[in-house]
Amino acid sequence: MQCQLTVRLPADLAERLERAAQRLRRKRSEVVRLALEQFLAVELEERPIERVRDLLGQIESGVPDLGQRHREYLLRRLRHEG
Repeated sequence: MQCQLTVRLPADLAERLERAAQRLRRKRSEVVRLALEQFLAVELEERPIERVRDLLGQIESGVPDLGQRHREYLLRRLRHEG
């Protein structure tokens, strides 16, 4: 079963849609449908951060305040090794 949707577009977007439809030799509705499918596929994808969220905060450095003083520790190490 198909569903009809009416959308109001700003003039510049409507012009871009028209040019794209002509270039692709497709109907405007088909271009909109393809664009919507692509947008929803990307929007519903799992973001990369979600793939590693369970790992965040799991590595032990042995330095209790490394998160707050990381710059100081980095500079100190660079001075001693440089």
